[in-house]
Amino acid sequence: MPLTGVHLLLALRCIEECDHCFLWSSPESMSVMTLSQVREILEESKRLGTVDHIYVEGGEPFLYYPVMLETLVMAKEMGLMRALVTNCYWATDYEDALLWLKPVAELGVKDLSLSADIFHWGDLESERARFAAKAACELGLPAKILAVESEEEEKVESIEGVEVAYGGMMYKGRAAVNLTKDAPKKPWKEFDECPHENLKDPGRVHVDPYGNVHACQGLCIGNMFETPFSEIISNYDYKSHPIIRPLAEGGPVALMEELGIPPEDEYADACHFCYDLRARMREKYPDILCPQETYGIFE
Repeated sequence: MPLTGVHLLLALRCIEECDHCFLWSSPESMSVMTLSQVREILEESKRLGTVDHIYVEGGEPFLYYPVMLETLVMAKEMGLMRALVTNCYWATDYEDALLWLKPVAELGVKDLSLSADIFHWGDLESERARFAAKAACELGLPAKILAVESEEEEKVESIEGVEVAYGGMMYKGRAAVNLTKDAPKKPWKEFDECPHENLKDPGRVHVDPYGNVHACQGLCIGNMFETPFSEIISNYDYKSHPIIRPLAEGGPVALMEELGIPPEDEYADACHFCYDLRARMREKYPDILCPQETYGIFE
């Protein structure tokens, strides 16, 4: 598997509980990576010889600002391209936003993704998004605004000089529970492929604070605190994975047939169908369908 990108879920905690969050991020989740864990992930990523970029995300990574900055320092020292994803909660004022982003700019971050839409602060063009975008431009930070398309908001090409990159809704995580009731649906038989991830040969994975390595959020291929990350990736074979093999070969339809779970009649998309099946199989595969927070379970 020629892995090129590793996404560090630095923390699953967030100050918000957005309805479309894949990870069910919440103030209730207190999980966060330590610097030693970050260092191990980065060193193991370099050992593979194929990884060239690191995304630092969450949850909300800016909640753990010193750890986030040191993660960027270590990645820079290892020659890895650095990227960040944030919901801009910290951009309460333009001058403050400059203060928050200046160290990020000095560390040479090549991609700053600012999440802004009706699910973040209720408005694509919120003050926080504007302050963050304006500060990023002032500092010369390569940035884009990530927004989920919505019929309730008029599309705009840019905010404060930063391009808005629109994407469609994916109904997994909290979205599969909170947003599917009124969403248009299709018969389950139509979802015979995974449209978003190359599960046979992934080019990226996510790693959470518990050490779980995700091929897709909540669908894991190993735990790097039990097996070295480089070994998990080097030894990956989708055909030996009880959940990924059917998904890779025939999408949620094949997974349903493999697990023998009766489906609902209709689903909003393939993610909704897949998430529904996985959520019903967590007890059978607790080490694969994890952590429990990604299925809305907080203890």
